[in-house]
Amino acid sequence: MAELEADLEHVIPSSVPPFWAKLVVGLVSLVCFARSYDGEFVFDDSEAIVNNKDLRAETPLGDLWHHDFWGSRLSSNTSHKSYRPLTVLTFRINYYLSGGFHPVSFHVVNILLHAGISVLMVDVFSVLFGGLQYTSKGRRLNLAPRSSLLAALLFAVHPVHTECVAGVVGRADLLGALFFLLSFLGYCRAFRESNKEGTHSTFWVLLSILLGAVAMLCKEQGITVLGLNAVFDILVIGKLNVLEIVQKVLHKDKSLEYIGVLRNGGLLFRMTLLAVGGAGVLYVRWKIMGTGPPPFTEVDNPASFADSVVVRAINYNYYYSLNAWLLLCPWWLCFDWSMGCIPLIKSAGDWRVIALAALWFCLIGLICQALCSADSHRRRILTLGLGFLVIPFLPASNLFFRVGFVVAERVLYLPSAGYCMLLTLGCGALGKHTRRKKLIAALVLGILFINTLRCIIRSGEWRSEEQLFRSALSVCPLNAKVHYNVGKNLADNGNQTAAIRYYREAVRLNPKYVHAMNNLGNILKERNELQEAEELLSLAVQIQPDFAAAWMNLGIVQNSLKRFEAAEHSYRTAIRHRRKYPDCYYNLGRLYADLNRHVDALNAWRNATVLKPEHSLAWNNMIILLDNTGNLAQAEAVGREALELIPNDHSLMFSLANVLGKSQKYKESEALFLKAIKAHPNTASYHGNLAVLYHRWGHLDLAKKHYEISLQLDPTAPGTKENYSLLRRKLEQMQKKDV
Repeated sequence: MAELEADLEHVIPSSVPPFWAKLVVGLVSLVCFARSYDGEFVFDDSEAIVNNKDLRAETPLGDLWHHDFWGSRLSSNTSHKSYRPLTVLTFRINYYLSGGFHPVSFHVVNILLHAGISVLMVDVFSVLFGGLQYTSKGRRLNLAPRSSLLAALLFAVHPVHTECVAGVVGRADLLGALFFLLSFLGYCRAFRESNKEGTHSTFWVLLSILLGAVAMLCKEQGITVLGLNAVFDILVIGKLNVLEIVQKVLHKDKSLEYIGVLRNGGLLFRMTLLAVGGAGVLYVRWKIMGTGPPPFTEVDNPASFADSVVVRAINYNYYYSLNAWLLLCPWWLCFDWSMGCIPLIKSAGDWRVIALAALWFCLIGLICQALCSADSHRRRILTLGLGFLVIPFLPASNLFFRVGFVVAERVLYLPSAGYCMLLTLGCGALGKHTRRKKLIAALVLGILFINTLRCIIRSGEWRSEEQLFRSALSVCPLNAKVHYNVGKNLADNGNQTAAIRYYREAVRLNPKYVHAMNNLGNILKERNELQEAEELLSLAVQIQPDFAAAWMNLGIVQNSLKRFEAAEHSYRTAIRHRRKYPDCYYNLGRLYADLNRHVDALNAWRNATVLKPEHSLAWNNMIILLDNTGNLAQAEAVGREALELIPNDHSLMFSLANVLGKSQKYKESEALFLKAIKAHPNTASYHGNLAVLYHRWGHLDLAKKHYEISLQLDPTAPGTKENYSLLRRKLEQMQKKDV
């Protein structure tokens, strides 16, 4: 290992004490991602955090162990099956300590976690590069300051980590990585705690397995640490030379001294512990999941739905090459790589096959070096680097089960450590020649500087959805989801015209993109382009018959077109597919009100308020309908019930005040009008109706004052103008009588 240290002397001139090495790595990692500290909740953060009821105090803590990462029950057929209760628990603690959904506290935790992991990497790389050395007192770590510092710096500044650090949901990967590394270091500690070569501390081996299980409860790939521990044990502790073993087997050498290592060194016992522990953890995980794998669709992972095994294999390998390219050149980064972003390779004539050949050429070359190198240290470092690169990536490889993505930058967080290790070894190898030393030093410093700059820029793009989605347009212009998200962001900000353009492009790129059709149909409905809206929404429910939101929106359009029977059918279909759908009951009630089916309307709105007690519109419509039909006592009862549930809703105060005024409960009515006006002082109708109350009550001066305020706010209000004219005539007549 001293040779690698000497080769890196031109990059890091002097050895750095471990404390200062960790301090430098920690500070550099903070510089890279500090810009994201005040970012918003973006992309998946909305579903996993803002809309996740598992974060709220009213949800029992025990529910976290029965729900997936997004707050749905694991037993549900629609569950994503992502079981990360410990990560969700940290979100809940964040929510509790910050007093709500304040993004800053969530982002700061992520940044600090990455800094802590980067610091921990100094120790991990010290083990991977330096291995374990014997002393008279037992085992100790032989630190390799230059190599471990350089590899940790490369890890800390790698731009592919931005999604994990700047996106709050990336905490699952960060926590999984943290316990992964602790498990690995714990396994190494099992040999440090022993006072005799070839022995181990069973306590630390078992603790390592437990930490691996904890890592899996943060992110599924955490369990792969047990595989890395096994590779480390075989190569470093057992000192097995795979090539030598193969040669002996081929030559039928009966001595096979390596069997003695298995028997005498306890390697077989430790491998049994790791295998049994891993199998037990996976079995429990499978039982908790309850049902089969999650229902991914073709747009999530097109290659996995290809009929041909050859096409699947070629595309999977192409995906691996893209992941490798992101590690080598992390300049083109995107929040989502699905929906046509990466078209399938369907023939050998596709030029992208070259990427596969390049990937396997490099991998086979590295594997041959790892097996055949005469230098045992170099052989071990190459093997461990490849192990760290490949083993944590296996759950995302589609080899064991279908995954719900094509490429995902977040899954490269741990594999990037293997890449950084191999890159450090390569820099040392290239720097052996005196003439290249300055060039290699400049190259390494350039990589560190450029990656740091890229991290800072990319962290800025993750601060808001608008910047994040727009940054993806140049990287994945064929990705329908990118155009959809840009359009959705524009629509949320009130720019419907631009949103329509992006939604249309999303539908053009993916003619079966029902969510884009639904959102586009909604905007067209609001712009009164009802014919096209109906066509789009009808197509959406034809493609996905259980799409409840599209059925409801189709019903709204049909209602606007006076096609009442079809609208009722659409609403009923939506409710059939989503039984707890308060908004749909609300719209169904509006339909019945238009048809003068008052009892049905009231029942529908009541259902909406039962499912969603804070549904202000449904409560209001019930009060107004009962008021208009002369059921003042019932209207008053409903209004009081609503205000108990939503005490600060000014529209409910206004509606109930109108009812109380008609019931001649003037004082109580006045109090509610004044509270509504205090909440919304510039609403003309509030002042106008209060003026009517004062007019009836005989407080004519107050009536005159509020009529005038109402007319200042809305001079065109016909009812107010007429009532004001009547009041003025009455006041004039009173003045004449007084004279």
